[in-house]
Amino acid sequence: MRTKVAIIGSGPAGLLLGRLLEIAGIETVILERRSQDYVLGRIRAGVLEQGTVELLDRTGVGEKLHAEGLVHEGVEFCFDGDRHRFNFRDLIDRTVTVYGQTEVTRDLMQARDGSGLTTIYEAEDVSLHDFAEEAPKVRYVKDGVEHQIACDFIAGCDGYHGVSRASVPQDALRTFERVYPFGWLGILVDKPPVADELIYAHHERGFALCSMRSPTRSRYYVQVPSSDRVEEWSDQRFWDELRRRVDGETADNLVTGPSIEKSIAPLRSFVAEPLRFGRLFLAGDAAHIVPPTGAKGLNLAASDVAALAEALIEFYGERSSAGIDGYSARVLSRIWKAERFSWWMTSILHTFPDTDPFGRRIQRAEFDYLRSSTAAARSLSENYTGLPF
Repeated sequence: MRTKVAIIGSGPAGLLLGRLLEIAGIETVILERRSQDYVLGRIRAGVLEQGTVELLDRTGVGEKLHAEGLVHEGVEFCFDGDRHRFNFRDLIDRTVTVYGQTEVTRDLMQARDGSGLTTIYEAEDVSLHDFAEEAPKVRYVKDGVEHQIACDFIAGCDGYHGVSRASVPQDALRTFERVYPFGWLGILVDKPPVADELIYAHHERGFALCSMRSPTRSRYYVQVPSSDRVEEWSDQRFWDELRRRVDGETADNLVTGPSIEKSIAPLRSFVAEPLRFGRLFLAGDAAHIVPPTGAKGLNLAASDVAALAEALIEFYGERSSAGIDGYSARVLSRIWKAERFSWWMTSILHTFPDTDPFGRRIQRAEFDYLRSSTAAARSLSENYTGLPF
């Protein structure tokens, strides 16, 4: 098989890249080691920056997003029971949209299927070859038969544990990582959300987040030690702990019910550098991980592939390598700014094992500064709703 761009991974990063290149008339093949149903079964957060929404609109897959997505004009912070709302619309005239990552993936899958483009699911033993040269290849096994794809470029969009970054020689790659000593215990429940917008809460017992997926489905989180197991947390224990960490009004208004999904997500910050290795490019979670506090994971993946698509379109349209040569530096600049914001949000909203009374006072001072300074509130709003692509 021969294609121009072989895309490894059929998550939102790989599918969005394929869609952007399709619109430009550039042929792609997507390889995915899991089944289509498995990919669609992964439950992920979905707070979309305004730039991500605009990008999805440009690719023609925004209709369902606008019909079902929840536009939020602000967000609330709560510190030991004191709440403050940051109004994005008033501060910087921008918004975010709550729309699940699963739905973004589904919309992009349906668009690709509707175009009759090739996506190979359950591809086993995927391996990348000769990407330091001008004729890279991808080999895989499907139904016991080995296949090979010859291509011009390989886009590694296969996540943190994927084969793409693992294929890069260790001496060519530098990684930066911070692993946090806690995770988020999250539950999904078919009950109306407690508020119209997200509530981020800091409490001496730990962080909590009140979020949603739709007007009738809510998502709630509490910070737990990394050593905790889901089996240790009954629904009742979760609801009792959430009530302790939010303000009184939120606790009184919570509509509880049996969880339909419950899991613990570890938190880490991770960046790989560089992101181009000859004719192999890394994008999305293959290139970086952010703690979910800043709602940046999916949005960073979108900005990565927007830049990569632009570079590849320039290469094929103008025979210029300027875009692909500059891809790594361009996206890393935005990645590190998002890493900074996600780290900052995590540091002020969570309790750390080594936080002393002085540290808690600093966290409180951050909260008080944010709600008293228009400049600080604008900075929060600018980063939360998304820096320019």
